[in-house]
Amino acid sequence: MVSTARRMGGSAVITNAGRGLGREVALLLASKGYIIFGTASSTDEVGDLRAASGGRVSLTVCDMTKAMLVEAWAGGVTEALGAAGLNILVNNARILTQGPIEILPLDVIRHDIECNVIGAIAATNAFLPALRTAHGRIVQISSWTAHLPIPFSGLSAASSAAMEVISAVYRAELKTCGVEVVVASIDDVTTASPERTAAAARIAAAMTPGQRRLYGKAFVTAEDGLGMLASGDLEPSAAAARVVEIAVQRPSISRASVGSTAERMLRAAREKPDAELDALSLSLVGLS
Repeated sequence: MVSTARRMGGSAVITNAGRGLGREVALLLASKGYIIFGTASSTDEVGDLRAASGGRVSLTVCDMTKAMLVEAWAGGVTEALGAAGLNILVNNARILTQGPIEILPLDVIRHDIECNVIGAIAATNAFLPALRTAHGRIVQISSWTAHLPIPFSGLSAASSAAMEVISAVYRAELKTCGVEVVVASIDDVTTASPERTAAAARIAAAMTPGQRRLYGKAFVTAEDGLGMLASGDLEPSAAAARVVEIAVQRPSISRASVGSTAERMLRAAREKPDAELDALSLSLVGLS
């Protein structure tokens, strides 16, 4: 842990900070003088980011599906933060499993919800005392698919939708103690990891012949469509710059989009009737 004696500026905690968007956010905040704590999925990520940040980022390998581990990690970070408290919490740990809801194993569904929803709640609750001390801010990373779900993204979209509702409730419940809550809706695909792609391949490979007849061709088409959808959107570094802007700007806002695709889809979700949204959902992944 980084001691409070070394902390010259603000402090931030970022879950899943060892790769992708989380890594870029951690490095950018570190460059602005923040001391960063976060979770990683491997010891290699821990060492890599400590070196890349000049020691300003301290990661801990932590399984976000294990509430007791999350609480123990958060307790150690809170102790290191000391009397200054925590300025920013970025809830970024999400599993983005793709697949037909009918055939996704219930254990996979349960595991994703444990990480994406229960893990985020566990981290938030554990850091609330430190956030109250500093009148800090929670940034919940979400997805535009929470408002415009697309085929085969039901599990990750449902997790995002759940956390958006919970974030709204947190915002109301924490208003009197000065803790702000912002939802940042981002394009999932731009920050997707190789693990997400591999998981989709495993789902496809595990289909029975009957399931493959029902979903196989459409699933492959949709995965290709998602890749094309992401090709013109923000890279992780640009997305991270927007997330950091959201995390530090004054006054706070309750919701923001990250990337042109997210902005466009959120606008469509607000303005279009259900029938048009259903057609748009199919066309986005080449299934119209």
